[in-house]
Amino acid sequence: MSGPQDIELYQQVLQRDKNALESLYDRYQKLIYSFSYRMTKDTTLAEEVVQEVFIKLWNSHSSYSEEKGKFSSWLLTMTRNTALDHLRKQSSKPAVEFEERDSLRETAETPSDLLEEKEKKLLIRRSVQKLKKEQRHIIELFYFQGLTHEKISHRTGLPLGTVKGRIRLALKHLKTYIHEEGGKANG
Repeated sequence: MSGPQDIELYQQVLQRDKNALESLYDRYQKLIYSFSYRMTKDTTLAEEVVQEVFIKLWNSHSSYSEEKGKFSSWLLTMTRNTALDHLRKQSSKPAVEFEERDSLRETAETPSDLLEEKEKKLLIRRSVQKLKKEQRHIIELFYFQGLTHEKISHRTGLPLGTVKGRIRLALKHLKTYIHEEGGKANG
């Protein structure tokens, strides 16, 4: 990726640099829109989520540090939480299905964008499939159905600490699997 790194742009946004915010918007708005649309199944709501995420970024309502992981992962976590907040305000349950859906087809500008996004999805899907069944189930409930730790605990009958532990362990394994798979694809 050419140009400034995400962390550099983020630091510039904290200094109220509108061009840096615009660069981050150009870089991530499609991904954020696709992710929020997948959760909300509503184009208007997904657009509102995108707008709110970037407003939060501009107003520094959330703070990023490299210890939190990749900038894009942090941004998607913020997107997830914002989408869930909007869904709760509407008093409706998230209607997210765990199925293949390429919602980027509506927003991607070039075939290479589509290919890159499809490769990322395939990499993540293969990595999720490598997880143990109980970890994969918890990840699906948390990320794709938008359930809270408490709701997962209630639904599965597992203690809250076990749910949180499985999510942490699954994310650790996913990071390793994605790194391994990504290395194979690039090597």
